[in-house]
Amino acid sequence: MTTEEVKKNDRKEIFGWLMYDWANSAFYTTVISVLLGPYLTSLAQADVGERGVVLRLFVIGDITAEALVPAALGVSVAAQVFLLPVLGSIADYTHLKKPMMAFFCYLGVTTSSLLFFVSGGHDYLWGCFLMIIANMSFAAANVFYNAFLVDITTEENRDKISSYGFAAGYTGGILMLIANLAMIEYAENLGMTKGFAVRLSMLMASLWWGIFALITFALIKPRKTVQKKPKNKHLLIIGFTELWKTIKELKNLKYTSLFLLAYLFYNDGIQTVILNSSVFLSQELFDEEGRKTNQSFLLGIFFVAQVAALVGSLLFERVSRILGTKRTILICLSIWCAIVAYAYGFLTTTYQAWIMSIFIGLVLGSTQALSRSLYSQMIPAGKESSFFGLYEISEKGTSWLGQLIFALVVNLTGSYRQAILALIFFFFTGGLILLFTNVSKGIEEAEKVETFSSQDLVFSEDS
Repeated sequence: MTTEEVKKNDRKEIFGWLMYDWANSAFYTTVISVLLGPYLTSLAQADVGERGVVLRLFVIGDITAEALVPAALGVSVAAQVFLLPVLGSIADYTHLKKPMMAFFCYLGVTTSSLLFFVSGGHDYLWGCFLMIIANMSFAAANVFYNAFLVDITTEENRDKISSYGFAAGYTGGILMLIANLAMIEYAENLGMTKGFAVRLSMLMASLWWGIFALITFALIKPRKTVQKKPKNKHLLIIGFTELWKTIKELKNLKYTSLFLLAYLFYNDGIQTVILNSSVFLSQELFDEEGRKTNQSFLLGIFFVAQVAALVGSLLFERVSRILGTKRTILICLSIWCAIVAYAYGFLTTTYQAWIMSIFIGLVLGSTQALSRSLYSQMIPAGKESSFFGLYEISEKGTSWLGQLIFALVVNLTGSYRQAILALIFFFFTGGLILLFTNVSKGIEEAEKVETFSSQDLVFSEDS
């Protein structure tokens, strides 16, 4: 084993990296995916009525109580389109990758913890603002977290470690969901209201994120930058300059660009399903049957999905060893199309919702873990943070186009079923683009860019 391999495949450091997924997935599952959307929607509906107007935005149109959360998430992810690539570019020129990851991690922890105080009246608007900041911080920290995958592992281990990362996240999410499910189910026996139990569950998940992330920051080592910071230039200027360079570099990385475009589409679909599934079930499945939303049921559904995702992330990593990473992702996307079609046309009972959650879980983590690993092989060395800044635009919590379309369809039709059906376009289009992406040539193109960058760096140092 070479010195480089030992440096990259250190077990202690890999464990620290895995622990971050364990830490932040509990927050994302409990707060963003399960509880916050239905909770804020119910507060807004209690204030202005089920189809009442929350905000009047004149040219853009009115935002109803039903569309408030999807619209707020759309604002959050649209802002990230500009923020995240700039942050990644700054990290490539500094030793600040680890400190910047920690800063955004704990900004997210702080703002999501403050959601505990959102309880009634017009507080849901304040809650939407906190959600926007927490979601942006979550995604910003993930730019640096994903870039560390290249720093700590060699190529032959990336599918495995990336999948293990998602598996660790789902395990942490499962444990937090069990605690939250029990607390909400037995809230009255514990001397608290259901609403208070929901707020306390979100606080617990936020603190879980912050506490376990300490292990990550204790074990992950900062790396020296491959690129040198130009003299007399502000970091923000460097960030925008390098972002422009990264975008121009994509012209010479045809297949990396194709993969990024494919991922933009199909992961937009995945993230929109995750972000809106709890609201979809509460509004269409329960309200359609004349019943009140059951928070325990929603937590139970996501608990089953988390367990299935843990199994799926490990199962499909094994499948990828036989069929290849690209083919395995295409199989997962076919299953996603079937899930969306089923939710639109056939989902009418809670029993069917349990079955559907199993299939969602099986392809959830596997699609994302294998995509992250595949992309990491198709980007130039020394530009990991910059390129993962672009990647993070379509990663967890950053589905902007799908989210905005979902909110628009809900606003126009008042039907979450119509909105969920529209997402099949994203899975089909992303899969079609991926089908024509030559991964092997993409890796070769990235290696050529690495070679040219290294030669330029040596020349500048000698001169």
